[in-house]
Amino acid sequence: MGMWQKMTAGLTAGLVTMLIMPVAMAQSPERIGVLYAVHGGAGTWSNQSSFDSAAGIFSYDENSVPWNLLWQPAQWGNFLNQPSAKFQGAKYEFQYPRLGGVDPFDDLTAVQLADMTTSLQTLVDFAPLFGIDADVEVFTDRMSWISTNPADMPNPRWVYYPQGIWGLAGAPNMTYCGSASDGGPWPGCDPERFNVDGAIDRMLDNDVDRIIVVDTTTTGVRFFKTFDQITVAQKVVDDYNTANGTSVTIEWVNDPTEIMAESYPLDTVGPFNYRWTASAGAPSMDVSVPLAGRPNPFVEDPILGAVVAYGMRDKVRGDIPVSKQAVVLMNHHVRQHQQYFDPKIDDTLILNQNVRAAIKSWFPEMDENNIMGAWFGRKTVNPANGQYERSREMRGEALGDAFLYETNEVLPSGLDGWLYWDALEELKSRGIEHIIIVFPQIVTSSVLSLVEVHNEIAKEIGYKTWYPWYTGTMDFDNYPTEGHPFADYWQPGAQTMCRLPGSSDNSVKEPCCFEMGGCMGSAQPYPPERQTLLTAAMATDDPHLVYDVPEYGHLGYVEANGAPDPNAPVQDQYTGTWIMWTPPDDRPGLGTYLALKVFQHLFPTP
Repeated sequence: MGMWQKMTAGLTAGLVTMLIMPVAMAQSPERIGVLYAVHGGAGTWSNQSSFDSAAGIFSYDENSVPWNLLWQPAQWGNFLNQPSAKFQGAKYEFQYPRLGGVDPFDDLTAVQLADMTTSLQTLVDFAPLFGIDADVEVFTDRMSWISTNPADMPNPRWVYYPQGIWGLAGAPNMTYCGSASDGGPWPGCDPERFNVDGAIDRMLDNDVDRIIVVDTTTTGVRFFKTFDQITVAQKVVDDYNTANGTSVTIEWVNDPTEIMAESYPLDTVGPFNYRWTASAGAPSMDVSVPLAGRPNPFVEDPILGAVVAYGMRDKVRGDIPVSKQAVVLMNHHVRQHQQYFDPKIDDTLILNQNVRAAIKSWFPEMDENNIMGAWFGRKTVNPANGQYERSREMRGEALGDAFLYETNEVLPSGLDGWLYWDALEELKSRGIEHIIIVFPQIVTSSVLSLVEVHNEIAKEIGYKTWYPWYTGTMDFDNYPTEGHPFADYWQPGAQTMCRLPGSSDNSVKEPCCFEMGGCMGSAQPYPPERQTLLTAAMATDDPHLVYDVPEYGHLGYVEANGAPDPNAPVQDQYTGTWIMWTPPDDRPGLGTYLALKVFQHLFPTP
């Protein structure tokens, strides 16, 4: 029996044990809506998909500047011309072609939803055989934080109709379809695309009694992006209940005790008393609710750790000892100030440990200290100007902070306290010969896991050390034109023109140098000099933040000690290999696990 079959058999045995335990009989049949909540994104990239994704993101935060532009037609044409939008757009314009133009996320999510639906119906059908009154009718659907199909959102009309003061002021609906400034009118664009029923409306149309949300937005750890969806959904349900005299409820499998809602700051913001959001700064009326006794049953089950970790099993090299191999568990942060109510980091540490335990059960020869939890870069205070800004030392990244829930900016420590480049450097110094990258917060492949993370690792330890390149096989399944995901430099959206070295004259510029070791025939240094004035925070697209993606990486290389060799590692560069694990994607285990957790929520055992 293969390992996946053994794991599935174990899951089935656990389910049968749960089913035969006594459960209180349901008093009457119920109509149950189950929503599979995910992050969402864009299947293909275009100016319209960029705009629609941005509009969805902005709609959740009434204290942000962009939210106030959603219903101002004079501003619509400026959305994609902001420096941050141009920066992100350039990144995606590189990433999508590497995947053949299509992000696989939506298709894979559809498979996960179908698997969950089938497995859940099977559980419901067989439950009476074990004394469980599961006389329920189940309806399933998808809900996304953002999507280029607005119908996937909790309530797309939250974008379409002006909210807050803009509704009172009679502002126009969101109907933008592009203009000359952003390549419009966009082909096939429907100005009424946000004026459609969303996931919650569709569930209510089924006359459901309860709506159950189970999420893998970030593999099921509690996170503000799912909380955003729940918040918007609750408003739709409240209005529906008021209008119809009903009492439909929303329940979140991942947060059954509703600690995020209970812990949410009580501040109101501005003259219109909008609810507090993190963009408003640190709250003055925080509600401190202890995390103890407020579990996330979706994440705490060790089975999830095995479901996530399973995709690293076939990435272990058979030609070198397992003791010479290692795993880096890379994860994203929460935004600044979200830690006041968001236990994402705490949940992630539990998930990390369960992933680590699964790996150790399969590969006991691997040193647990070589299964390292690591985080991306964050903004820091520049002592030269006092600005809280991006920095080259933090790899130009600004993904928030890994602050633990309800702490005064306390970061994880120990085995899960690394920054990813420091973890890679440490493993290199330990003589590790093969490194597997696992992203526990991801269950579905997308441009993030397939392109972005690959480049972030390659800039540190090289692209010729990527195992498919090392073996000469490449990977034309995922990267049909190039066979690999690597850029010449990272980030692709950076400015490419620099002032003359040592000059402050912006009127004279020349191409920056983005090549480790220097650019032949150019006086421009590598790394490029800072182009942002020191009186301002570092610009997102400042060339100073750009890293070459070299053959054997930056770690262990010192320019003063000689030129890099494109055909072999020099100095103390990494001499081993690395590879990315495969997320659960369309393996049946994830859909089965989703169904199990929903069933356990519906029919809890004593």
